[in-house]
Amino acid sequence: MSLEATIADLARRVGVLEAEAEIRRVQARYMFLCDTPCPEFGVLDDDQRIDRILELYTEDAVWEGVGEYYDGQFGRAEGAAAIRAHFQRFWGEKKDPELLLNAHYLTSEQIHVDGEEASGQWIHVQPWLFSDGTALLRSSRLNNAFRRTGGTWKITRTRTENVFIAPLAPGWASAYPSASALMEP
Repeated sequence: MSLEATIADLARRVGVLEAEAEIRRVQARYMFLCDTPCPEFGVLDDDQRIDRILELYTEDAVWEGVGEYYDGQFGRAEGAAAIRAHFQRFWGEKKDPELLLNAHYLTSEQIHVDGEEASGQWIHVQPWLFSDGTALLRSSRLNNAFRRTGGTWKITRTRTENVFIAPLAPGWASAYPSASALMEP
């Protein structure tokens, strides 16, 4: 292989690694912003949280729950306005019992870069704690798509499918914060 071909191959491979790293950060940031209480410094309300989430998406993105359990629960939101409305329903409507805590843990990552587009699959697990003392553990498969737009990777599709939902015993978590200390200066 010539020196020029070797350099071109190495540049392509480094480009793929950089794309994977940025996609990994975008996906992790999305999950971080969805945690409750929201740990993002400077986010004072859910509208700001939703604004920051939507910064991660393209204008034509799709957010959907699929499969026999999530299809009816989450449905499909097409475009930024519909995705905003989806999150406003989730955080904007008063719920009883109130969600006190959830945290997203990502695993089983696979990222596939193809030029300016990519896909990624993960499994995520998240505990949910509610104000009435109930708790559950959720797990979902994610099959997401990404596109480089203006030099930045953004989400073009979030597709989530239920793996399981398991009730947890009352008092399962006995110590958890009412607000994130990361939000403080």
